[in-house]
Amino acid sequence: MKTLWTALLLLILPFFSAQENEAYADGVFGFEENKSQKIFTDWTRIRKEPNVQAPVVDSLQANQQVLILKKEEAILRLGERGANWYEISYQKGDMTSEGYVWGGNLCIGYRNKNGYDFLFGLSKTIDKKSKEVNAIEKQNIAGIKVMEGNMLVDEVYFDTGKGEELSYATFNIESSHKLQNVALTLKALVSGEACGIASYDQYVLVKDKKLIALPQLMNVGDADVFYHSEQYIFPNDKGGIPDAFIFKMEEMEKDDKDREKKKRSSKTYLWNGSSYRLK
Repeated sequence: MKTLWTALLLLILPFFSAQENEAYADGVFGFEENKSQKIFTDWTRIRKEPNVQAPVVDSLQANQQVLILKKEEAILRLGERGANWYEISYQKGDMTSEGYVWGGNLCIGYRNKNGYDFLFGLSKTIDKKSKEVNAIEKQNIAGIKVMEGNMLVDEVYFDTGKGEELSYATFNIESSHKLQNVALTLKALVSGEACGIASYDQYVLVKDKKLIALPQLMNVGDADVFYHSEQYIFPNDKGGIPDAFIFKMEEMEKDDKDREKKKRSSKTYLWNGSSYRLK
């Protein structure tokens, strides 16, 4: 019997190994060689070789700048996040060191404004109950951090869909949109490339070094058959009103006779200079 189990184990191991080798990397974690990047996950482990069994040679804090030396073929998937390993170099004090980091621990976007660093990255995958299908689904959690050097000032976290919705990402600093006491607005986006794959827009207000996440926007479409669109109208936009921002939704779906059926809705959020509430 022991011999039989040993034989079965030898057959199964190559299968799991092949499955690991066939893993794919999400586009948001595709970083260019000879370009600078930043660490997103605090105390990110730096390893001697590009795999999780390799010895840990160092750990880096969030906002640490690194230089991408080489993109390795090895890919690791954790939950709904798949990323290559990268050979990096980095500076700590007067010492330059090298090692390997998993791409999922790097920022997928970062910006600097008024002496502060703003980091955008994916932090983890969680199990979340879906109301639509009444089942547990995997859900990525993203975050935005505001840093002053290596000190965390504030952070917010929000949903960003599944792995299929991580083809590309953008992260930008916008104006205050004429909202009282708001210094600036951050906008993070993640999206898939195929029809029917959603994109998520996350607006975050920056007020007195604090981050205030607005309700998330979702957009999805399937050629000219269906679309669902969500947006905000801010005070400085056409149709905007003072001390408020307006959520607008529009849906279109074609029936069996190719006739368009549209649905629209809107709601207004009042802003008092420090928080918002539904009107």
